[in-house]
Amino acid sequence: MKMITQDIFDFLKNLKENNNKDWFTINKPTFENVQKKAKEFFNEIGFELGKVDSIEKVNVFRIYRDVRFSKDKTPYKSHFSADYRRTKPMLRGGYYLHIENNNSFIGGGFWDPNKEDLLRIRKELEIDASEFREIINSQVFKNFFGELKGEELVTAPKGFDKTHPDIDLIKKKQYLVMRSFTNKEVLSKDFPKEILATFAAMRPFFDYMSAVLTTDLNGESLY
Repeated sequence: MKMITQDIFDFLKNLKENNNKDWFTINKPTFENVQKKAKEFFNEIGFELGKVDSIEKVNVFRIYRDVRFSKDKTPYKSHFSADYRRTKPMLRGGYYLHIENNNSFIGGGFWDPNKEDLLRIRKELEIDASEFREIINSQVFKNFFGELKGEELVTAPKGFDKTHPDIDLIKKKQYLVMRSFTNKEVLSKDFPKEILATFAAMRPFFDYMSAVLTTDLNGESLY
């Protein structure tokens, strides 16, 4: 398989320190070279992932930042990244791969669920969160991700009991997992295997959410 190489980290480090159009223009040939390597790597990961999961789309993100609504006006990202979207409507959840000097990580889950999906998840957890807790408390989950992450409300969402025993899960606005990697780990020949193993460790979490989001509260299929 293709690999992430040191020159990719070198370019991203220099870009972060010189995040302006003049520097980028001068160094565009280097950018095009390392971007090509990163894209090939991301696409190969997508190909391998597609052997074990149904992937609707591999989306390699552009280096250019949308600064229209941001206080940060630096024009370029200091990382390369891609996401791998599972085939909807039956499969939910998405995989994310982020390559950055001293800040590489794999993420996944439900970053911005729409209000209908979020309510459906909360209602399921209100009825019975035992299966979900079994997943996030499993040794495999803890070994790869530590704990479930994501922003949450200060108190219970409207219509939910703030004393519910699973309110810690119900008040979440996001349901995310993340695993960080050092530069040395990313440059290792075993990194592609670690990516795929990490994605595989997300599957029970994704499968649970898929089952919830494709059925009603009676367990009847919506599709």
